[in-house]
Amino acid sequence: MKEIAISLRNIVKAYRKYSSKHRFNTLKSAFIDGTIFRDFKPEEVFMAVNNVSLDIEKGKTVGIIGENGSGKSTLLKIIAGIIRPNRGTVITKGRISALIELGAGFHPEISGRENIFINGIILGLTKKEIKEKYDEIVRFAELEDFIEQPVKTYSSGMFMRLGFSVAINVNPDILLVDEVLAVGDASFVPKCIDKINEFKRSGKTIVFVSHDLETVARITDEAIWMKKGQIVMRGYPRQVVDAYLQDISEKEESKHKEEKKEESVPVDNKRWGDKSVEIISVKIKDLTGKEKFIYSPEDGMIVELEVKANEEKDDFGFGIGILNGEGHVVYGTNTFLENLMGKKLKKGLHKVVFKISKLNLINGFYFIDVASHSKDGTPYDYHHLLHKFRVDSNKRDVGVYRMNHQWNFDDGIEFRKY
Repeated sequence: MKEIAISLRNIVKAYRKYSSKHRFNTLKSAFIDGTIFRDFKPEEVFMAVNNVSLDIEKGKTVGIIGENGSGKSTLLKIIAGIIRPNRGTVITKGRISALIELGAGFHPEISGRENIFINGIILGLTKKEIKEKYDEIVRFAELEDFIEQPVKTYSSGMFMRLGFSVAINVNPDILLVDEVLAVGDASFVPKCIDKINEFKRSGKTIVFVSHDLETVARITDEAIWMKKGQIVMRGYPRQVVDAYLQDISEKEESKHKEEKKEESVPVDNKRWGDKSVEIISVKIKDLTGKEKFIYSPEDGMIVELEVKANEEKDDFGFGIGILNGEGHVVYGTNTFLENLMGKKLKKGLHKVVFKISKLNLINGFYFIDVASHSKDGTPYDYHHLLHKFRVDSNKRDVGVYRMNHQWNFDDGIEFRKY
């Protein structure tokens, strides 16, 4: 039979949304008047965690993901015993060590050394045990030169290193880790991941809350996706992460469509020309023909123009440009540059399609400029910064364009993934 390390049943945590009409003069008057216990309407209550039941097996590493306000950090604090639920039961087996709030439990006026002893005692170690682990705590935190300084002089990265080092060296049965790794030094985060993997191999139970979806997918045994205080999916990490990303993408797509509906008529400095060859509409689609707003670097794209020729033309061409969020041109071309010389454009409606097999762009927002124009560049209809899309990528490269590339090393060079 599988042993359960963490068991939650019907957990509810609600917070009141206070407004001016709910203010009271003093705490004493609030108790006398009974206003502090007055029933609130549903719209006046925020359900941080809403009737969550959950079992986590001993030795499992579980990642919790979700947008800000989804309840994941509140749930972690409930497991840690930092906050109490309004309703429900929490059962944990074994010593818990929680790295949840950066610097929580540290006294800013005293040294790192003194804080190690205070935090160790809070986490259940004896003074003798702390002395035995002290050198390893300082070494792992890489704070040998600063350990006698007051922690108020520490950077956020130093705070995190000390907190993480204390948390893992109390030899917990259950390790709870929140988003604090996001402030870690680039060289220290891999050490944290290695230590978490070491804990996994030794059969520790780990609950890991993070916005770093690739890390969650890589180091956890299963993932939990929370939304509006409830668990909406639990299972294989990559599957849960992909479902979460799809949900975010659909939400962004919907938001983008609403924003487009609300857009006013473009101002003159964003569209110009005599409209003799008018661009009626611009649709940005994926290679299946579906309109999209969010793309990955590996995705292709179709830019579809509906064009209305208000008069017959024998001097015409079409152009397209992709600009980054700062308005700098990433790529641009037109039919003339590609040796396509306009011969005849009949009066009426036409369709122009520009297809990109693979975007290869890094993270960020981009604009598409489109134009109809003559050979000498005279615009018939120019759209500038009017059409927008976004690229999401888990890669951390910089610039604007992600070139196809590969690394090769000889046998004397070794790397580890993190």
